[in-house]
Amino acid sequence: MMSEVPTPQVRPTRPYFSSGPCAKPPGWDASKISVESLGRSHRAKIGKTRLQYCIDLMREMLQLPDTHRIGIVPGSDTGAFEMAMWTMLGARPVTTLAWESFGEGWVTDAAKQLKLDPTVIRADYGQLPDLTQVDWSTDVLFTWNGTTSGVRVPDGDWIPADRQGLAFADATSAVFAYDLPWDKIDVATFSWQKVLGGEGGHGVLILGPRAVERLETHTPAWPLPKVFRLMAKGALAEGIFKGETINTPSMLAVEDAIFALEWAKSLGGLDGLKARSDANAAALDTIVAERDWLSHLAVDPASRSKTSVCLSVAGADADFIKKFAGLLEKEGAAYDIAGYRDAPPGLRIWCGATVDAADVAALGPWLDWAYASLSA
Repeated sequence: MMSEVPTPQVRPTRPYFSSGPCAKPPGWDASKISVESLGRSHRAKIGKTRLQYCIDLMREMLQLPDTHRIGIVPGSDTGAFEMAMWTMLGARPVTTLAWESFGEGWVTDAAKQLKLDPTVIRADYGQLPDLTQVDWSTDVLFTWNGTTSGVRVPDGDWIPADRQGLAFADATSAVFAYDLPWDKIDVATFSWQKVLGGEGGHGVLILGPRAVERLETHTPAWPLPKVFRLMAKGALAEGIFKGETINTPSMLAVEDAIFALEWAKSLGGLDGLKARSDANAAALDTIVAERDWLSHLAVDPASRSKTSVCLSVAGADADFIKKFAGLLEKEGAAYDIAGYRDAPPGLRIWCGATVDAADVAALGPWLDWAYASLSA
């Protein structure tokens, strides 16, 4: 019976392990968010200044070269990636890589919405496809870090410097957690709600010089919604990359992102963020290694995510996982750790920089408790 299993005495201080929206930065409090821009037009001087400051902080924290532009766009990471697809694809053949749910989403967009007849290279959950199969005379779409599978590309070595096509990286669970080779990425997208622990609804679009060239030389064959339009009067709408958003942003979300970015800066920037993610992933690795009923869905450590870590539970089906996650939520020990609905039944524990390693370590006995409680 469940009552026969001893309940752990120490709970994680911040039991927020959701893979998006993710834990707020340590020390976050709503009263600490700057409110001077709230209630003001985003096109007023103060609005533009804060939006540009947010962009400047992102550039600094990502160590992004001046060759790349940063724009804040609507629709979270999905909106940013689809904006890139709708505006830039169609100039040459397309290859899509899929090893998890969101990669499959881009396959659907390319094949069924844009009708581009893409070459599709797939792998099962937990695996990475053979990256040597990729034809770089085509435009290539892939997720850098598969949020729903816990599988990432190990580096950018598989992307040739002399590629003819563009590299489109959905990098939403990778940005601020890894060293990204910006010379190998033509388009990158992410949202604040992942590694920064920001609010949802806004995406960030990063364009390298080859992507800008594509925009300036290629006109899509399909209509573009207003929120996707990156060109104005035949030229790149540069204002988008200087804080002049396409539509009205939430300045509260922007100020929240600024709080997170300033926190990141206080840690030492990207190196500090990576160190925290690494420590969290290492703490979870220790938990997994000590339990024979728990394993990584991503078998190869070289391609295993350090942010969205997906775990397999021996003998568990979807109902078991639902009950498992429900027990921990009821106890206030861990929130939102059930795996993604399309993934194999299992757990998904966010280890990005806004989580504390001590809280990950404290999770171990609670996982034991939940497993024993349901297995008794």
